[in-house]
Amino acid sequence: MVGFDLDMTLADTRAGIGAVYARLAAETGVFIDVELVTSRLGPPLEVELANWFPAGELDAMVARYRELYPGIAVPASVTMPGARDAIEAVRARGGRTMVVSAKNHRDTVATVEFLGLPVDVVRGGLWAARKGIALREHGAWLYVGDHPGDVDAARAAGAVGLAVATGGYSAEVLRDYGADAVLSELTAFPSWLRDNPIRSPRIPPSAATATASSANTTTRITRPNVIDQ
Repeated sequence: MVGFDLDMTLADTRAGIGAVYARLAAETGVFIDVELVTSRLGPPLEVELANWFPAGELDAMVARYRELYPGIAVPASVTMPGARDAIEAVRARGGRTMVVSAKNHRDTVATVEFLGLPVDVVRGGLWAARKGIALREHGAWLYVGDHPGDVDAARAAGAVGLAVATGGYSAEVLRDYGADAVLSELTAFPSWLRDNPIRSPRIPPSAATATASSANTTTRITRPNVIDQ
């Protein structure tokens, strides 16, 4: 199993996310630097919203954001260069693929389905080291992402952490943070995989972690309208 992050790894979601934040700003009258927000995608929604709204308003803003997201952000999503080829490179070698994202499960599934990404498993609502729960459950030996939090995810899963410098962090920053390898673009992934064959994870899958993550896991994405559990 090879795991991939979603935002700015497989999917360019900046335009749609920016449009949702712009709508929130218009509705509330609160200034939100949309360009800044979309330059640092990765952490959970609540973390970013806390930069613009007081704690007492966060729950309402999270709820409103998630009301807006399916109709505004999902249709504006596009695949990152090399995304489909990366997935197919794994499949061509008999491997399986999964998406693990900090985005809530419903919108992670909706984005993957809208883009038609042929992955086997989708898991939303996990961030940084907690992504290791789903990665370990499915025996992922490799996790690919654009954020230092994705390096933490790979470490937590005992997987190889392959960073791509396609998000808000440079190759140098990702390498210094501890990524096992860094690519400038996902388009280089098939060649990298050819030189680094699929293998077993460093930490075997655990039944305990499977129990912890299965409630919000969608397997074999083949149909629309799968909702967050």
